[in-house]
Amino acid sequence: MSFNMYIPTRVLFGAGRLNDLKEQKMPGKKAMIVISNGKSTKANGYLACTEEQLHLAGVETVVFDKVEANPLKSTVMAGGAFARKNGCDFIVALGGGSCMDAAKAIATMATNDGDCWDYMGGGTGKGMPITKKPLPIIAITTTAGTGSEVDQWGVITNEETHEKMGFGGIDELFPVLAIVDPELMCTVPPQLTAFQGFDALFHSVECYISGMANLMGDMYALTAIENVGRNLARAVKDGNALEAREKVAFGNTLSGAVMCISACTSEHSMEHAMSAYHQELPHGAGLIMISKAYFTHFIEQHVCDERFVRMAQAMGMEEAKEPMDFIAALTKLQEDCGVADLKMSDYGIRPEEFDEMAKNARETMGGLFMCDRSPLSHEDCVAIYEKSYR
Repeated sequence: MSFNMYIPTRVLFGAGRLNDLKEQKMPGKKAMIVISNGKSTKANGYLACTEEQLHLAGVETVVFDKVEANPLKSTVMAGGAFARKNGCDFIVALGGGSCMDAAKAIATMATNDGDCWDYMGGGTGKGMPITKKPLPIIAITTTAGTGSEVDQWGVITNEETHEKMGFGGIDELFPVLAIVDPELMCTVPPQLTAFQGFDALFHSVECYISGMANLMGDMYALTAIENVGRNLARAVKDGNALEAREKVAFGNTLSGAVMCISACTSEHSMEHAMSAYHQELPHGAGLIMISKAYFTHFIEQHVCDERFVRMAQAMGMEEAKEPMDFIAALTKLQEDCGVADLKMSDYGIRPEEFDEMAKNARETMGGLFMCDRSPLSHEDCVAIYEKSYR
């Protein structure tokens, strides 16, 4: 029954809500707009619209367009220096989870000394406390994947040590404002829509089977699983199906919230180890690759049979009665979204890496292993990678 809940972000949700940005209370006078190093944000007009809205609100803007799909420590450090050099007093993260994650670390390094990794709690991080208040953040999400618009965490990769870990966790890194406008998501290509949607789905799936699960988190998680599970395939097949986009976006934002109330499990640790060594691997793709073997392992342990049945029902299999029905529902959704045949080998992952990746997962994000309902050993991790390999 017990839980902790603090999610202070003001959320503007719905089609066209980016146009309401100008009417909101601004946390400063000069914004650093953080976008990806790709072309879509500019080409689709989202950057121009955001700049116009901020200017109408009396805010000056500068643009930092360097963020990778898996944001790097070096980029975060460059972003912090950019914010200081330009006298920015708040950050606007415009883009997907990577931009929002990077923005949280950039906001921190704009006001704190040292290296980003000084403030990391795992791996080679020094575990130092963040002593100076980060710059305030407005998050405008253009994807439905990470839920980072409503939580206080970011994920950053240290390219020198091959570590990919959560950064932050302090209350000051919750965005002060989030705009979730599904119209901005209609231009996301089908495969990326699928990758992002499964990331959102697995956030809630993991939080629902986590040892940290509770009544409040369950409410968020099941609603998210239902909205993503029943609408993602339609959003993948028809990017302009706004109703489907809206429901997947809704599920994604709920999935961000549930991570503040419950906690993910070791599946995320295991995938972070994969993409820490293979920068081009999309996070959602890695999760899809290991998901069936991963969740089957816990089903075979009978850690929470009724929860797997309930998730299958939420995804649309109303007649589900057995825990393995969840794997059937998951498989069908992956097939419907065209991502059932992803191969680790296509991203350069080799079986001889599995032992090191399993070790990396535990050393960098060992805390999530503590949320598993039954202990997942090093050998179990290697076996899950092996069963997932193609």
